[in-house]
Amino acid sequence: MNIPFVPPTRRRPLSHKTVTLAHGGGGSAMRDLIDDVFLAAFSGEGRPAPEDQARFDLAALTAHGDRLAFTTDGFVVDPLFFPGGDIGKLAVCGTVNDLAVGGAKPVALSCAVIIEEGLAVETLRQVAASMAQTAQAAGVAIATGDTKVVARGACDKLFITTTGIGVVRRGLDVGIGKARPGDVVLVNGLLGDHGAAILNARGDLALETAIESDCAPLNGLIDTLIEAAPGIRMMRDATRGGVAAVVNELAEASAVGVRLQELSLPMRAEVMGFCEILGLDPLYLANEGKILAVVPPEEADAVLSALRAHPLGREAAIIGEVTAQRPGRVVMQTRFGGERIVDMLVGDQLPRIC
Repeated sequence: MNIPFVPPTRRRPLSHKTVTLAHGGGGSAMRDLIDDVFLAAFSGEGRPAPEDQARFDLAALTAHGDRLAFTTDGFVVDPLFFPGGDIGKLAVCGTVNDLAVGGAKPVALSCAVIIEEGLAVETLRQVAASMAQTAQAAGVAIATGDTKVVARGACDKLFITTTGIGVVRRGLDVGIGKARPGDVVLVNGLLGDHGAAILNARGDLALETAIESDCAPLNGLIDTLIEAAPGIRMMRDATRGGVAAVVNELAEASAVGVRLQELSLPMRAEVMGFCEILGLDPLYLANEGKILAVVPPEEADAVLSALRAHPLGREAAIIGEVTAQRPGRVVMQTRFGGERIVDMLVGDQLPRIC
């Protein structure tokens, strides 16, 4: 990657405590906001040249693979800060993970923000710093972006859109339609923590034990997974709609059945408890640090061992198998020995969780 830099220039600190409409007007106030908040966080000691795009060395990209991966995602989480993360960390992790589950090495992100007039500048600084720290941990650059300010009430505090590019490894061919009967379905850890953390942060629960979001960049874990399973069929991060949404998409796209085992689902007792109280199904709770993977049966043990040796996969578990029966359907064997259909939700159990 080759992003041009020019020597640092003097940055004029913001005098405002809150964001005003002038900070989105394209003049010196906007430049001060971008310099003081975003470039200070994203550029380190240097200041990118003021171009309208980031530029990349194609030779450096093709050194990692032969196909380009490209994804985008918007983030509107409420509240902005929650146990285990914030909207900035969530934005970076979500886009990095969307690239990584396709077998790509994430390279760079863009960051577009829509800011409500009146948002505290310090809040914006905290979000930008969190994004920078998360991007550094994931080994990606935040290379370009955009800033807009809207009047009070036109958005809720802060919305972020991140777009990412990555390079897909040569010879790797994973996809939602690749599963075959006999394959094994795995997850890398405890399910539902993000949805529970957001719900608790809104004050809707009074849990004695705080639950933190599992928000994390998973590209390092996925490198480990791919190395352990060269025949891996597919990977998908189980965000909105949870595991249930992913396995239903898998069953439909691959024209197979999926059979889950309820007793094998790794989940906190606290999460199961509040789901029972509120009438929620934990299979549909959002995750931000969990992937569902499908691997050939002969690679399952190696994958499980490799995942459990990684800090983000210590609670990894096999949760089901791909079958030839009832193509397009997902069935779960319950803890009581019966069966139930796991279908797609029409809407969302919890709005604005990412």
